[in-house]
Amino acid sequence: MKKILPGIIVILLSAGLNAQDQAWLNSELDMDTRITALINAMTLEEKISQMANSSAAVPRLGIIEYNWWSEALHGVARSGRATVFPQAIGLAATFDPVMLEKIGEAVSDEARAINNHLLNNGYTQRLYQGLSFWSPNVNIFRDPRWGRGQETFGEDPFLTGTLGAAFIRGMQGYDPKYLKVAACAKHFAVHSGPEALRHEFNAIASPKDLRETYLPAFKMCVDAGVEAVMCAYNRTNDEACCGSNLLLQDILLDEWNFKGHVVSDCGAIDNFHKKHGVTANSAESAALALKRGVDINCGSTYESSLKEAFEKNLITMDDLDTRLKRSLKTRMRLGMFDDAAANPYRAIGTEVINDAAKKDLALHAAHKSIVLLKNDNALPLNPNSRIIFMTGPLAGENLSLVGNYNGLSSEMRTVAEGVASKVSPSTAMEFRQGALLTTENKNDMDWFSGHAAEADATIVTLGLTLLLEGEEGESLASPNRGDMLDMKLPESQLVLLRKISNRAKAKGKKVITVICAGMPLDLTEVTELSDAVMYAWYPGERGGDAVADIIFGNVSPSGKLPITFPRSVEQLPPYEDYSMKGRTYKYMTESPMYPFGFGLGYSMFEWENPAISGSTVKKNQNFEIAVNIKNTGSFDAEEVVQVYLTIDNNKEQLPLATLIDFKRIALNKGESRIVAFSIPYNVFAFIDSQGEKIQHKGKATVTIGNASPGERSEQLGANVFKVNVEVK
Repeated sequence: MKKILPGIIVILLSAGLNAQDQAWLNSELDMDTRITALINAMTLEEKISQMANSSAAVPRLGIIEYNWWSEALHGVARSGRATVFPQAIGLAATFDPVMLEKIGEAVSDEARAINNHLLNNGYTQRLYQGLSFWSPNVNIFRDPRWGRGQETFGEDPFLTGTLGAAFIRGMQGYDPKYLKVAACAKHFAVHSGPEALRHEFNAIASPKDLRETYLPAFKMCVDAGVEAVMCAYNRTNDEACCGSNLLLQDILLDEWNFKGHVVSDCGAIDNFHKKHGVTANSAESAALALKRGVDINCGSTYESSLKEAFEKNLITMDDLDTRLKRSLKTRMRLGMFDDAAANPYRAIGTEVINDAAKKDLALHAAHKSIVLLKNDNALPLNPNSRIIFMTGPLAGENLSLVGNYNGLSSEMRTVAEGVASKVSPSTAMEFRQGALLTTENKNDMDWFSGHAAEADATIVTLGLTLLLEGEEGESLASPNRGDMLDMKLPESQLVLLRKISNRAKAKGKKVITVICAGMPLDLTEVTELSDAVMYAWYPGERGGDAVADIIFGNVSPSGKLPITFPRSVEQLPPYEDYSMKGRTYKYMTESPMYPFGFGLGYSMFEWENPAISGSTVKKNQNFEIAVNIKNTGSFDAEEVVQVYLTIDNNKEQLPLATLIDFKRIALNKGESRIVAFSIPYNVFAFIDSQGEKIQHKGKATVTIGNASPGERSEQLGANVFKVNVEVK
């Protein structure tokens, strides 16, 4: 029996059509048959109307209006009430794909609940409240000055792809027929600043860098079944990304056999003629994007110019039908043409929004995301301390929790609120902001820094917000459209920390500095002035509780850096240079302030020398490596065990090390566990200068530990064990 939405039957009958003859509404037919029937029934104008992010209603065919643009980077954003999880860079610091998948499930539950509520009450799926979410951002955070790096999962392709794929699986659900929501991997593919030049910039990437660094995470997302890919604003190797034959046609569609739809970044197609100069006018831009593979245009170029392009024979009807088929498939997989009763996700109700389980998940995610960088016997604090002084412009600021592309929750807990909730009733606690976010204090009177000399400990919360780092249009206080070109904290905040540190140290009192930010800041002076330094990123709605739990020892910190922290910008190549030489833990030869994969905890872990399957790695065999880890400390704690590969080859410029696997483990005090990895033979390979994957034969080193290999990791006390092998 045909299953057709009752509301659509009414629309069709009022248009003089027989609903029972509309094959696209018959859920028992195969999808290709349904889509072909719908396309054949559409006029040219109707087809074009469905190819913009704000797709029009076509009442005579039972098509309701639909806006493709929704966001869910770390929770449903810009919509109704929703759970706010830590910003993406903080989620990356968890090194926990299992948690990322759970967060994806939680986010898409809330997304469906909001959308179901709209539909059940007769509303359309308007901007930010649809079912197609333009997340995750799997660009590589190649340069720490990029303000939008906070949206990514860090600098490593394997970590980024692993976490991105897990988030996508959770978002899209596991039903064989229907998508819970449609996720989108963005921004394809070589895109990471400068933010001020993103509409006109030409990123030059060698074949090696393209295949080794910029493409792998997207490939992992495609392999995970991501429903959409967003092409970027800029050019890559002279081709506009949304009109790139190499990126879209050759790689994404032909080589990777991507079956979902491609959406442009907003206004990117207009950039073809307005910024890049690759076309002469809007009609040519629309035609180029369509023929290269862009199915949905975020913007107005398709709507205004595709008909002109068709009339000028720049595109054919077959070009239009090919593109439209892919986006209609997504809408059908979301259940937009089927009866609600047939779709298991249409039953999700609003009771799931920000419920107790999701609040708890947000708290645990924040716990795992926070990275302890320094601890000179300052933490954990005793909650029964006599006096605790809190200061800093971000201690009581909600913006310090959310980063960008954020949702809103009624459960926001700032650092000041979190700390206040954990201290003993007999503890004297005072809070003074102490400094403004960005400017010098005009009043030189100081009534607060003296408290640091009296308190047992002073907690100073510093950092950035989306006013200073982020996307070009949001960063209202940024002189560089959201980028932080000097990587420094605002001077006003450093002045405050200097005052506090001088007063506290004169009396032998402790200074704990909490940093909320989405990018690696220059921490040289901060580290010198503080007894403990905690990087909280933008920790989400429960961030204040999580920070307090770690400060007072309720939870041992376990986050690891998903990006290298240089000592200063002097250690970085030019920002505009997209070559990976000198960048990230893979190619940086200078000693960083804090290395990739590093993070302290409160407990002590005893690592045994690793056991291996042999010193020779042979074809068709996996290389087995295992290490026994014992928690010998006084805290239940978690650890991230990381495995890196270094290939000995003098003919090619190869990475110093490459992350090839990792596992997060939990060990109660006194507990031990063998952590084992099975590394396939084909992992012992590299990308050559031509972008070809070459199976290595010869010497290699496998490193297992709790930070990336290197002298700086060892200086900071990380566990690093190296095993030499011969690859046959």
